[in-house]
Amino acid sequence: MAGQGDPVQREIHQDWANREYIEVITSSIKKIADFLNSFDMSCRSRLATLNEKLTSLERRIEYIEARVRRREINLLIWEYICQIIFAMVLSK
Repeated sequence: MAGQGDPVQREIHQDWANREYIEVITSSIKKIADFLNSFDMSCRSRLATLNEKLTSLERRIEYIEARVRRREINLLIWEYICQIIFAMVLSK
C-alpha cells in the first residue's frame, strides 16, 4: 500500500507546488497591473498640470502680442499725427 501512496502523494505535492507557483505569478501580475494603473494616473495628473500651465502661458503670450501690436499701431498713429502737425507748421 505504501507503494501506491507515494505516486498519489507526489501528485498532491506537485499539485500544491503548481498552485503556489500560479499564486506567485497571479500575485506578480496583480502587482504589475497596480503599478501600471498608478503610473497611468500619475502621468495623467502630471500631463493635466502641464496642460494647464501651457494654456496659461499661451494666454499670456497672446496678451503680450496684442499689447505689442497695439503699441505698434499707436506708434504709427502718433507718427502720422506728428507728420501732419509738422506739415501744418511748415506750411504756415
